[in-house]
Amino acid sequence: MIATVDVHALPPPRHDVLAAGPALAAAVAGRFSTSDLDRLAYASDGWPLALAWRREGRVPRPPDAVAWPGTEDELAALVAVARGHRLPVVPFGGGSGVCGGTVAVRGGVVVDLKRLERLGPVDAGTRTIEVGAGVVGAMLERHLQLRGFTLGPGFSASASSTVGGWLATRAAGDGSGRYGGIEAVVLSVRGVFGTGARFTAHARPGAGPALAPLLLGSEGTLCAFTSAVLRVHPGPEARFFHAFDFASVDAGLEAVRRLVQQGLRPAVACLSDPVETALDGAGAEALARAGSAARRLGLGGAAGATLARALAALAVTRPRLVEPLTRLARRARLVLVFEGEAASAADDARAAARSCAALDGVDCGEGPARAWYHRRADEPAEGLRLFEVGAFVDALDCAAPWARVLDVFEQVRAAAAPHALVSCRFGPASADGCALRFRFVGAAAGAPLEQRYLRLWRDALGAAAHAGASVSHHRGVGLLKAAEYQARLADGRRVLGVLKRSFDPEGIMNPGKLGL
Repeated sequence: MIATVDVHALPPPRHDVLAAGPALAAAVAGRFSTSDLDRLAYASDGWPLALAWRREGRVPRPPDAVAWPGTEDELAALVAVARGHRLPVVPFGGGSGVCGGTVAVRGGVVVDLKRLERLGPVDAGTRTIEVGAGVVGAMLERHLQLRGFTLGPGFSASASSTVGGWLATRAAGDGSGRYGGIEAVVLSVRGVFGTGARFTAHARPGAGPALAPLLLGSEGTLCAFTSAVLRVHPGPEARFFHAFDFASVDAGLEAVRRLVQQGLRPAVACLSDPVETALDGAGAEALARAGSAARRLGLGGAAGATLARALAALAVTRPRLVEPLTRLARRARLVLVFEGEAASAADDARAAARSCAALDGVDCGEGPARAWYHRRADEPAEGLRLFEVGAFVDALDCAAPWARVLDVFEQVRAAAAPHALVSCRFGPASADGCALRFRFVGAAAGAPLEQRYLRLWRDALGAAAHAGASVSHHRGVGLLKAAEYQARLADGRRVLGVLKRSFDPEGIMNPGKLGL
């Protein structure tokens, strides 16, 4: 049973925020609130731990107020007021982050930027578009497709994430193997520093150093983004799908490495480990399969639902029992999607098929690849449905050079297996290395959840770092990974500190994230 959050139990807004309230409200034309319902709505993003807290009737530290600027001028004015009163400012996009990146650990004002939703015209000559930070990804892609273009990278949760969120987390997506991540399509960004000053930063050296790359991935700790000029690509003439099964993860990884190092650029090259391949995902799909089993046994209604929940809950909440069974799975599946100009995409697809066959890949045809491609957007909703079977789902995204990828996979899987059911997908990949996305499915019911969740992350993230992986790949650091991130920065801590003192001297911008 999901507990009801008592909004009246929230701590009241701080007096310094209430005192600054009239000036803050004036800065954003009155779109400002200190109501408990608004504060509760913006108390967290999609961080699974925060969702579990809400299930128990708890909330993270709520902001003291929420503001909705409609223009860059309004945002600059609001930040200037907040700086004068030393009030924390927490930028908020679509709320789809999963690392606690918008939790107001010191209270202050959450600034929802979704009103910055301008979609400029596509400049067909330069293949660029200017986009507001509040534009939702799916809206942008639809806007481009209607005009014969695409952004390309295929960012995660595009139905709920915003352009500003992509900039803040240095996002990548399923299509980044061909098109690159957000850093590859950004030409310039605009925004507001913690000083209240507005800026334009370019991604390529011009009259001075390229500042944009330093700001991408700063997660609201240096600035709030307001817009960006993005590079777009012609919509693909054709798209080709193919899937291959390999006898092991290392054989599949070798196939991916050879593909990208011989110059092929698939829009998608996603390798699923044997657990992911065998189960085809856990949680909501497990529930569906359990329901089908119940119906085949002739059980319907409440009895069938009860059995379905019991079977699915066993799969995702008893990893120590399930893990030995998953080790029996050996097959790793590679999904390939090539797109672009029809003739060249077809040539690349044929070359990839020959390369996979030479490594004993079993040709599965295009069906599995098409099915994967069309259901990939369902993962966020599946995670929410896992609560129905008393479980949670989370994911660790990291990356490693080719020489370390297999070690990272094995060490993280071993570290996380005692705490959760573990599966992994590999990709996007480049000539230098590969991203890994580990999915953890574990019990949400029972106490103490928070300790078990944090122990899982401590062990898994520590194993990833020890094996030579990055702390994060494309979904941010937030609160969840801040300590490990700071530990890995080394001399970068000095550089980040200098930037923080320059762009946010009062330290008001999104405190606690990135360890700042």
